[in-house]
Formats: sequence, structure tokens, C-alpha cells
Amino acid sequence: MAIAVTVKTGSIADATDDALVLFQYQGTPWSRALTRVADALGPAFREALKGWGFEGKPNQVVLVHTMGRLPSRVVLVAGVGTRDAVTAERVRQAAAGAAQRARDAGCGRAAFGTVEGGLDPSEAARACVEGALLGLYRFTVHKTESRTDRRELRGLTLLVDHGDRSAVQVGARRGEIIAESVNQVRDLGNQPSNVATPTHIAERARKLAREHGLTCEVIDRKGMERLGMGALLGVARGSVEPPKLIILRYDGVRASKGRSARSRATAAKPIALVGKTITFDSGGISLKPAEKMEQMKSDMLGGAGVLSVMAAAARLELPLAVVGLLPATENMPSGTAIKPGDVVTSLSGMTIEVVNTDAEGRLVLADALTYAVRRFKPRLVLDIATLTGACSVALGQHAIGLLGTDDALIERVKRASEASGERVWQLPLWDEYHEQIKSDVADLKNTGGRPAGTITAAAFLSRFVGETPWAHLDIAGTMWSDDTRHHVAKGATGAGVRLLIQFLIDAAAAR
Repeated sequence: MAIAVTVKTGSIADATDDALVLFQYQGTPWSRALTRVADALGPAFREALKGWGFEGKPNQVVLVHTMGRLPSRVVLVAGVGTRDAVTAERVRQAAAGAAQRARDAGCGRAAFGTVEGGLDPSEAARACVEGALLGLYRFTVHKTESRTDRRELRGLTLLVDHGDRSAVQVGARRGEIIAESVNQVRDLGNQPSNVATPTHIAERARKLAREHGLTCEVIDRKGMERLGMGALLGVARGSVEPPKLIILRYDGVRASKGRSARSRATAAKPIALVGKTITFDSGGISLKPAEKMEQMKSDMLGGAGVLSVMAAAARLELPLAVVGLLPATENMPSGTAIKPGDVVTSLSGMTIEVVNTDAEGRLVLADALTYAVRRFKPRLVLDIATLTGACSVALGQHAIGLLGTDDALIERVKRASEASGERVWQLPLWDEYHEQIKSDVADLKNTGGRPAGTITAAAFLSRFVGETPWAHLDIAGTMWSDDTRHHVAKGATGAGVRLLIQFLIDAAAAR
């Protein structure tokens, strides 16, 4: 359900929304807005906060009924920690918790006050909207019980009673686009694989292209055969679902103004985004254990992220050229499926011994990366993939694995990570790791075994990008959550989307 976001000028005490949300630092005097509300509600409000032990600590949220003394029905006070330690992530978490409490209290609209000081107004507004919209996400498409009694928050208002309203509007709009992009990825990742097939993803891409002025091209099995994409086709052999190589292009350079011809020519070299899009991963002949195999419908979250980021670039009107590639297929066991020990010839011409058919993501990415570099000659390539269980073992659910061949690009990704709140951790990609993927019968083998599994997978991918600056994001540990944590939804999380959008925002600002 779409949630309307508006920015208004006025006192929060005069707001008519069902709920008022106020942010408060720990260890500081009450904010002007909170003092104004407390004066209107009288001693009972202060006693309620004291009774709940509210101190402004991170993730403390207290709900108090106004008893008709304000136009709003309830007031929620959300803690963001100490002022000197406040971050956008703390605001996201506080906004998510407050929005969820407001929804659960039956509120249809909520008005949020500003975070007074500590953060840039635009950054604070963006974090507030992101947190609220991400925190309110629920996947109910296949629920059949009556929806008439389901409580939903339908609108958010950001109230500005002082300061720069235009900065708040910019931040709120950016936060809205980013959060909606993440939630779209969550929707795709939560869909069962009998719905979100490669054909469905291709149709979704065409729809987004029509809506946002993108160019969409889909290469089918015959086209892949003509090109020589033996690695991608090898993975697809076991499934009755036809594979698709989906290509989306956004050209924000042509529409940009005030740029020199030289600047436009430089920016016209696209940024290439490549996302693993395995719509169901059974492991193939190297069959996965049955436990939690149902989550393997989410093995397409890298590609879903690229799809959503491409639309976001258009909505944000970024003065960039961006191309997104989604190699989409299932990985299934059958009489026609690729077998351990088989050798395939990739689009690059390199031969690959398939040691384990469950290491299929790197095979489809190999051909997509080669295609991206050869056809589009990008200035840099970023790929995002639910690639290795080893990344989950190494980093758990709290950081994205980062590897690459270009130090400057790696640093740019790290800066985008800090700004977006999606944490990354760089792993080495030393020459020694390449020894593990040497094959006795082919140029490469598709797995180097258990040791350093995340690193050897990246080493494999690096062989298909040539000299183009390249970075790899392994979201295997962060792509799924077994419970709801603040603004992180249970199920598909949309990991990496905020990071990639921030990377593109930074790239646009740099030019």
C-alpha cells in the first residue's frame, strides 16, 4: 500500500494527524516541540513519560493519549540517544519504531517533528521517512483473511516549524524514493518462485521501463545461444522456465543541463550494475538440504535490487548513464541439468569446470559481466549477489561483503555505505586465492572449496571484467531476516539497495 508523504510548515502542537511523533535526545533538556506538547497536555504527560522510564535512549518509544487536549489522538516520544552520537541510522530506527506503534494504535496518519540539531535537516528528514516507510512494510499479498480490520498507516507528515523547509522537502522526497525502492525489492523477494519466475521479472522490468522512461531489452535462450553464453545456459539447462538476460538502460546525461560537451561525453560512459537473478536455487544436482530451502526463492534479490535501483535513478533524475543487467534463471535438478564435472564455455571464451552445481550464481554472473564490459564499455562495474553462504558465516546478518579490483572504487563504495547506513566489510582479493580456482581440465573451476569461499567466488568473478574497475557486493548474509528488527523486515530485506542508490547519488554529485 502506498503511503503519502507530505511536508508542512507549522507547529506540531497544532497538527491534526492522528498521531504526533517527537524525537528526543538523551541527557539534554526537552526539545521545543516536546516542551510545547507537554505544556498543552499538563502534568499527566510528564508523569506518563516518567512512569515509563523514558530517558531518550535509542529505540525507546512511549505512547501517551492526549485525552482530547490536542487535535491528535496520541503522542509518541522516540529516543535517538545522545546528541553527540546521533546518526541517521538512529533516526531511521526511532522513526520505524514510532510508525509501527502508531499503526498498531489504529492511527491512519502520523505527523513527525524535526530532529533538532545534530544532523543536517535534509539528512534527518530522509532518515525519518526511510525509517518509517521501511518499518511499516508488510507482505500480505497471499493472505486470504479479511483485510478490512487490518490497521495501516496511510500518511506521513513532516512538520517544519523553523529552519529550511526546502531542505526537508528534498530529504523527504529522497527518503520516500529510496524506501519505496527497498520495499519493491522486498515484494519481489517474498513472492514465491512459481510467481516470480524469470519471465515475471522480465515483464516487471518492461513495466518499470514504461513508467520511468528506461530502455528495456530482454535476450532469450536463442539469443544467448547465438552469443555463446554457455555458463548462463548451463545453469538454465535443468529448468523448464526459460532464462532471460534482462537489460535496462537509463540515460540521465542527455537530459542534464549546464554541462560542457566534454563533461557530457565523460558521463555518458555508463555505470554498469549487474545482479544475480536466480529465481529459485535448489542447488541443482548438488542438491541443497531441505531445511530452509524455501528461502531460496530469494536468490534473485541481487537482480531485484538492480531493477529497483534503475527505476530510482530515473525518479531521482540523476545526471548519469546507468545500465542494469539481470541474468535470470532457475537452478533445478533434472535429466537435462548440468552435472558436477561438466565443462562449459563462457561468453568470454574461458572454459569452466563445474565442480559444484550449487555454485551457479558466479556462472550466470560471469556471462553477464562479460556482456556488460564488451557491449557497454562502462567506466565501472558493480555487481550485487546473494552469492556465498561463506559470507553469512563470516559476517552474519549485519554487513555486506565487499571485494574488488580498484582501490578508488572500493573507497567510494565505503563512503556510500557510511552515508546510507548499510554497512560493508572489505575482504582481501590477493593473488594466492586465485590458485584455489584453477582446474585440471579447464581454465577455471567454479568453486575453490570451503576455505575462503566468499573470496574465491569473487576471484572467479574478477576474471570476467578485464581492466574495468569492478566491485562486488555479497549480500548472502544480509538479504533475509528471520525476524523484524527496527526497519529491517522479516523475510526479504532489500539489502544493498540503499547503498547502490547512495553510490549513484554520490557519483552524480561528483560530476
